Amino acid sequence: MDRQYMRRALELARLGQGWVEPNPMVGCVIVQADRVVGEGYHRRFGADHAEREALRQAGSLAQGAAMYVTLEPCCHHGKTPPCTQAILQAGIQRVVAAMQDPFPQVAGQGLRQLAEAGLQVECGLLEAEARQLNAPYLKLIQTGRPWVIAKWAMTLDGKLATRTGQSRWISGPESRALVHQLRGRVDGILVGSRTAALDDPLLTARPPGPRKAVRIVFDSRASLPTQSQLVQTARQWPVCVAVGPDSAPEDRSRLASAGCEVLLLPGQSHQNRLLALLDQLGQRRMTNLLVEGGGRLLGALFDLQAIDEVHIFVAPKLLGGLEAPCPLAGLGIDQLTHAAQLQSLDIQQLRQDIYLAGRVIYFKNHC
Repeated sequence: MDRQYMRRALELARLGQGWVEPNPMVGCVIVQADRVVGEGYHRRFGADHAEREALRQAGSLAQGAAMYVTLEPCCHHGKTPPCTQAILQAGIQRVVAAMQDPFPQVAGQGLRQLAEAGLQVECGLLEAEARQLNAPYLKLIQTGRPWVIAKWAMTLDGKLATRTGQSRWISGPESRALVHQLRGRVDGILVGSRTAALDDPLLTARPPGPRKAVRIVFDSRASLPTQSQLVQTARQWPVCVAVGPDSAPEDRSRLASAGCEVLLLPGQSHQNRLLALLDQLGQRRMTNLLVEGGGRLLGALFDLQAIDEVHIFVAPKLLGGLEAPCPLAGLGIDQLTHAAQLQSLDIQQLRQDIYLAGRVIYFKNHC
């Protein structure tokens, strides 16, 4: 029964996706005499944690009950008081956590406090599932960089566009609706300067989702046109133009005057500036970054082993052409045995397209 209750807690935790970041998604179930008496999840950043919500629902039935929670209860004052304090006051007898919280102010201390107070404490039930759920949070805590989600739409022969750059629309309306859902739950949406120039995208979620993503253009020369949709809407929806040290001061000033944030990145190489950008976004506590292209930007991130997750839409079309762009146009892999693999692969048949999503696992000697 323990596994059943923890699975329910994981289901609850996922309901907070897009609302709680940079906090983790957490779910909680309270059981008294084999009956669920309280449930809760972290609903939004700054709101009560899952444990407090479940305790409120359980009321007096929490006395002597067991609590199943997907992440170690916090033991410090943040946006809310410590959950360990509320657990002790409610009279919970047993706490089962899926995993420890790596956040430095917790990191095992919450479970230790509960155990020292005489509670039965267990940790590790469905830990792999809990880690997968909160992989973006864990990456941000452990590396200081956001979880990178790569998205692209391509034809059956692996082309992002025709040889002349036309790409609207390779995928169908159902695919585009899923992309808008993705946009609505991330902190930033990144494209390269060529994609911004050729496609003139708006990069907003329509309809809006729980988050309002910063639209980011990796534009070493600060060449983003003033008349582009991104610049024209910069005062209504945030735009960050990440430029290199060789960009012209007058172009940086032009973009800043139009309402864009101009982020000057250090580094002489394309890859060094990309890493600097990821570091900057991590410092801003961005948890999820969606990268929508183009092929050179996606390829550079792939070469850096920086892509964590992919969402790919494959349309039943053929374009051909040696000069037509492909999704990962970087250096690439030199041996087939070193190819990156997709884990937790999900494949769906949409009305017009095939949709594939999965986590990227790299060969250890890649690049």
